[in-house]
Amino acid sequence: MTRAEKAASIEELKGKFEEASFFYLTDASTLTVEQINKFRGMCFEKDIEMKVVKNTLAIKALESFPEERNYMGLYESLKGPTAILFTTTANVPAKVIKEFRKEAERPVLKAAYIDTDVFVGDEQLDALTNLKSKEDLIGEVITLLQSPVKNVLGALQSGGNTLSGLLKALEERGDA
Repeated sequence: MTRAEKAASIEELKGKFEEASFFYLTDASTLTVEQINKFRGMCFEKDIEMKVVKNTLAIKALESFPEERNYMGLYESLKGPTAILFTTTANVPAKVIKEFRKEAERPVLKAAYIDTDVFVGDEQLDALTNLKSKEDLIGEVITLLQSPVKNVLGALQSGGNTLSGLLKALEERGDA
């Protein structure tokens, strides 16, 4: 790889890291070509971009960002063969890895970057699959906010029906 190609790769990775709030570092080194293609297909279906990178280039790209991004925790994981899974939903790559590993022993999770938090090690996979997406959390908050309003409206409606029924019965009694 020439110096210009390395610089272009670093710039491309910088752009990916800039856009991504969530990405996973994995090791899929012992998978066959057929297995890799199947895994890439599963990633593609879930809108995950898989990119095999040289660790030194990934580190150079990550080092260009400010410390607040908290990329330092990932440097230790950038050893050996590395594939980066870029995504827009935090828990989807973990679910895809878990699903794929029903048939194969890899890919192994090296680390995951979730909104400045770093999860290191394959044992974090279960915790990552249980993360809720932004949409799930918003849905839960809306449901919680609607619940008291629904209770008040339900009480008012049932009370209104009872009250109107009572007035109607009293009116009919008065006529008799």
